[in-house]
Amino acid sequence: MTERVLVLNAGSSSLKYRLLDGSTGAAEASGTVERIGEESGTLTHSVGGEDHTEERHVADFEDALRSALDAFDRHGPAIDQGGLAAVGHRVVHGGDLFAAPVVVDDRLLTTVEDLVPLAPLHNPANLEGLRVARRLFPDVPQVAVFDTAFHQTMPEHAYTYAVPLAWREEHRIRRYGFHGTSYAFVSRRAAELLGRPLDDTNMVVLHLGNGASAAAVLGGRSVDTSMGLTPLEGLVMGTRSGDLDPAIHGHLHRELGWSLDDIDRALYRESGLLGLAGANDFREVSQRRAAGDAAATLAFDVYAYRVRKYVGAYYAALGELHAVVLTGGVGQHSAELRAAALGGLFRLGIELDASRNEAPSHDARVVSADGSEVAVLVVPTDEEWEIARQALEVVRGAR
Repeated sequence: MTERVLVLNAGSSSLKYRLLDGSTGAAEASGTVERIGEESGTLTHSVGGEDHTEERHVADFEDALRSALDAFDRHGPAIDQGGLAAVGHRVVHGGDLFAAPVVVDDRLLTTVEDLVPLAPLHNPANLEGLRVARRLFPDVPQVAVFDTAFHQTMPEHAYTYAVPLAWREEHRIRRYGFHGTSYAFVSRRAAELLGRPLDDTNMVVLHLGNGASAAAVLGGRSVDTSMGLTPLEGLVMGTRSGDLDPAIHGHLHRELGWSLDDIDRALYRESGLLGLAGANDFREVSQRRAAGDAAATLAFDVYAYRVRKYVGAYYAALGELHAVVLTGGVGQHSAELRAAALGGLFRLGIELDASRNEAPSHDARVVSADGSEVAVLVVPTDEEWEIARQALEVVRGAR
């Protein structure tokens, strides 16, 4: 049986893809199609260390996927239905219905459509990706892998909001959490790095990028996470506010006459680091902070403090902690952030080694001091490989 998996991530105006071996993670090619539906789009196909980029009009998602397949034909490697074990799809929201990846069929499509109100910005695009891929690859199993699935192990007291029963039962208002494929990959890799069984390892995992979240992982199972019903709650992000008083919506509506859409737009797209410092790229914020910029310094401090608070809270939730694990662009590459968020916590058994923390590296590594009770790890994530791995497991199990 072939182990090649084509992984697709369909966004509202973009398509990301990667062809890889689901068992080893070895990538044969990857690419992006951007500005779908606009006057001019861009396709970049990467293979053999070379990028092949072209400008072209991309009408819709089907046109985007056909363009990607055409790039495979022209630049390699050859891709055909008989050589694929599966097509794996990232689907953002599975509600409380999916705790594992699922083979796509008509019933699954209907269910994902029913969940659109929980993720109106993401699920419609994911759904279109599922439909188009089924048409273009009719003989290849399609597997949906949900961002929310990893967090379905949370206990009821962790995912329940203190809101009226009708909200919870009729409108599915609860904590769901996101970044699940990243947490699954990073948790398993961290346990391997520690030389411990995953089911006997407790960790706080910090996925810190333009989108950011934290998770308390007990023996490989999520028991709490910072994102909630939506990806807005929790840590400070590039353009998202993270935690805030829910009464702010009403206050802005009464004082400024803003609509709910206006307020949501501001909290999703104009807040976070962008709202604090005028830049959503953490690297720019760090550079401006080093140059003495007061707004950037405040943004950095707020970001680091929020991370620090969640580490403490999830340490308490777990009871016993073996590791703090950082991933994502910020978590992997910002020694300053790691020092600011985790420095001075030696009374909790967390102690960084300054030279290890500051040494640049793209590899999974330990950055805590020798003898530290709680290990601090930096583990690059690979969500595409995790999607491919899970898709392959589903297909193997169905045969």
